[in-house]
Amino acid sequence: MKKKLGVMLSVLLTSALLFTACGSKQTSNSNEESSKKESGKIMCIGSSTLAPVVSKAGDTLKSKHGTWKKMNDKLPDENIEVSVSSGGSGAGVKAALEKTANFGLISREVSKDEKAKMKEYNEIKLGYDALTLSVNPQNPILKNKKGLTSGEIQRIFSGEVKTWKDVDPSLPANKIVLVVRDAGGGAAKVFQKAVMGDKKVSKDAVQAPSMGALTQKVIENKDAIGYASVGLVDQNKGKLIPMEVDNIAPTKENIASGKYKIARPLLLIKDGKLTGVEQTFVDFLKSEEGLKIIDESGFVSIK
Repeated sequence: MKKKLGVMLSVLLTSALLFTACGSKQTSNSNEESSKKESGKIMCIGSSTLAPVVSKAGDTLKSKHGTWKKMNDKLPDENIEVSVSSGGSGAGVKAALEKTANFGLISREVSKDEKAKMKEYNEIKLGYDALTLSVNPQNPILKNKKGLTSGEIQRIFSGEVKTWKDVDPSLPANKIVLVVRDAGGGAAKVFQKAVMGDKKVSKDAVQAPSMGALTQKVIENKDAIGYASVGLVDQNKGKLIPMEVDNIAPTKENIASGKYKIARPLLLIKDGKLTGVEQTFVDFLKSEEGLKIIDESGFVSIK
């Protein structure tokens, strides 16, 4: 009898321990699921060219829907918050790699080495931008020329020629003011690859910290020339004059067809799969309304 009682007590004790363990596991799982609750905030870091487009898209979503749940019942009932910080495409790649942002904003091709550093490289192409060789409306070169050849551009930006008279003997000997992006910007790499080749940009060139700053410096100086984004040229009509490159104008048609050679992609990148909130934001950017924002900003959207 005592032996049977001992066995029964042992079974009851084991059952109690199993129940307690299961309860603890369920509580742990519940806490884990709670900690993994999807955030309604999206942070984007990178290209100063793409930043205003993404920011406007976020503002449009917020004013139209308010919360993510109103867009999709499976998403969190949190306010739509899209924060954007510019710093150049290099900063965008770094943010994606270090996962300090939901998306890196990139306005150039991502290199094989950069992709290889990410475990699960994810790229979303939104459209194209182009770098225009733009000058102030009062620039003397416009009296005789509406465009430049690749060779002339190389000689100008390498510092091989110093004045506008060196470009064309009929022009005044005004010193050429070169305006370029700093090394962290995607534009610098695109321009080097598409135009300069093995030639280096002159050390005398003024380095601008953003595409907006570059544009403003060209607007303010009648002897300046810089590679301004086609989107910013569109937004500053009359203040900047884009020149043809090898007899090809930087029109949207020529950019889309590939005829204009100084074009670059506009990308969102991420290391990993997209969350529900992230996918919903991307879907909006690629929707008719989102593509309209890209086009109205002066860029060429992916149709």
